[in-house]
Amino acid sequence: MAVMSTHTRRRLTDAPFLAAATGATPSRRPVWFMRQAGRSLPEYREVRAGIGMLESCFDPELVCEITMQPVRRHQVDAAILFSDIVVPLKAAGIDLDIVPGVGPVVASPVRAVEDVRVLPRLRPEEVGAVTEGVRLVVDELGETPLIGFAGAPFTLASYLVEGGPSKNHERTKAMMHADPRTWHALLGALTDVTIAFLQAQLSAGVDAVQLFDSWAGALSLADYRTFVLPHSERVFAEIADAGVPRIHFGVGTGELLGVMGEAGADVVGVDWRVPLTDAVRRIGPGKALQGNLDPAVLFAGATAIEAEARRIAREADEAITLGAAGHIFNLGHGVLPDTDPGVLTALVELVHAL
Repeated sequence: MAVMSTHTRRRLTDAPFLAAATGATPSRRPVWFMRQAGRSLPEYREVRAGIGMLESCFDPELVCEITMQPVRRHQVDAAILFSDIVVPLKAAGIDLDIVPGVGPVVASPVRAVEDVRVLPRLRPEEVGAVTEGVRLVVDELGETPLIGFAGAPFTLASYLVEGGPSKNHERTKAMMHADPRTWHALLGALTDVTIAFLQAQLSAGVDAVQLFDSWAGALSLADYRTFVLPHSERVFAEIADAGVPRIHFGVGTGELLGVMGEAGADVVGVDWRVPLTDAVRRIGPGKALQGNLDPAVLFAGATAIEAEARRIAREADEAITLGAAGHIFNLGHGVLPDTDPGVLTALVELVHAL
């Protein structure tokens, strides 16, 4: 099998997702779902039975199969690589595991400058299983684009400093304010990891990338600007020459949308708390928007789902008249595990008809 490189990237000139992301006019309103490759699908639970999350992420054939499942089932307009934001940390040699029902748990949290000094860097060959998975998916996808992704430096840092998921991020914020030099050294190291992970995926042939800053919504605007923005900016700058759409997303980031747009993405993801018409005013013209149906609405029945989907489509069209470059329909966060897959399939059909 030929090895894909950035020089042989597929030319998907008619893909609605890529058109909307780049300011062109898509043939239909594109839709994909965060966490579409995963827990809500019975076929996913079947292939993952008895296999740990991280183990799954380093099995190229399994990565390919899980990434393809929602494309086959729902006819979404983009696939997103099955992986996890802590994969590059694990690959680099950091001792962590994804504990069912808890999330990523780090054996030795980063608390001091010495801990930052000994953090390993990521070498591309350490994520060879991931890039092989990308190549397998690209071979199967046909005309459907593949989105690669990584966790943003702040969100990765929050796991490393706290030792796992955190409600209040108290250790993280304490390090920011009490020891900014160590904080910026940590974020610099994690920015390098994030860039290396995204560049490996780009070289393997992904058609777009999304930077997940899942926990950025815990920050004030001032803290985000001082302690996070320069590092996220560097991620987007370093991958700019790949020439693919770059998406930026975080949860609860309504107050940060403007500055997250400044970080350098082409598409800004919006959660369900902020109407797309407000989002475009905060972000400014020239960027596409992605979102923003509340995932919980998928439990409310067909009538309610249709009403909400139509409202979002209307707001998206108005946002485009206000200067947004385009709209990609998505949820305001990931698919919830108990979501009926049939509801997602029906929603794709509806969005395509709007």
